Amino acid sequence: MLNRKTSHFLGMRVQSELEHFSELRREAGKDRISVRGSAARTRASVRTQSTAAAAAKADEDPGANLFPPPLPRPRICMWKYLDIHSMHQLEKTTSAEEMRQVLAELLELGCPEQSLRDAITLDLFCHALIFCRQQGFSLEQTSAACALLQDLHKACIATPLGNVEECYHYFTSVLFCHGVRRPPFSIDLFKEEQLLALEDYVVNTYFRHFKLYKYVFTPQVRLDLSLTYMGLQPPKLWPESETEKEASKEVEEQAVTPQEEELETVAPPEPEPSHVHILRAYIKTQMNKELEELQQLVEEQLKASEERLSSKLTALERPFQLPPGKGKSKTK
Repeated sequence: MLNRKTSHFLGMRVQSELEHFSELRREAGKDRISVRGSAARTRASVRTQSTAAAAAKADEDPGANLFPPPLPRPRICMWKYLDIHSMHQLEKTTSAEEMRQVLAELLELGCPEQSLRDAITLDLFCHALIFCRQQGFSLEQTSAACALLQDLHKACIATPLGNVEECYHYFTSVLFCHGVRRPPFSIDLFKEEQLLALEDYVVNTYFRHFKLYKYVFTPQVRLDLSLTYMGLQPPKLWPESETEKEASKEVEEQAVTPQEEELETVAPPEPEPSHVHILRAYIKTQMNKELEELQQLVEEQLKASEERLSSKLTALERPFQLPPGKGKSKTK
């Protein structure tokens, strides 16, 4: 009887310990999940903060955006900038001046008479519309041609650096998007002859003046180059106050009368620092060495050419002599 009671008591105790152990494991799993979630949130917050800091740094540093931006993917650009209503308005125009007015309103150009960039953009698209009329393009083809030229112009002026090869590759890719039937990536809007005519027109009118468009529509880039020699101290920069003082002194010296200039004694030149003197001597010796080698090479070439010329002259001055045996008659 006692054995049954003890065994039943031991079984109840083991079962309670197992239930307590399982509860502990569940709580540990919940704590682990919560810790992972908080760690992921902290990583996400740190990543967003780092990206925001990088973007802010790129905005502050103009040299960070010095590399050319990537060009967009070539896509179908029919009715992209000039829709069907805009094309009908341009179709009703009868003169070039009227076309320029309507096109300036559609492209939202402010004052082409006052802005050089607006005037150039207006001329670019006016001549493109005249070309499309001469080729007999439809409204869809004219809209696609103008959109293609607009995208090419945006790719050109996106950076002041040279990207003519990338722009030409982008232009041909967009051009083929309107010459091959492969929906939804491309359509057969232009025929082969029309594609060739449009490509020749853009190459002759835009790519031949690519650097001029980039010069007008992009900011000027200046390169500040500084050379530092190993082992030499960098030059000391004068503060603004001292430079202003030097400038005022120069103005005062220029205003001195000739009599006072005669009375002034010429100050002896300041001795150069030792490292500058060493550098100047080293440059002078290297230049002299290069000049001597160049002079020796020129003299050798002149001597060789004189020898060749003298040999040719001596060969010409010799009288014509027959080889022995041919001039004598054989006696029997």
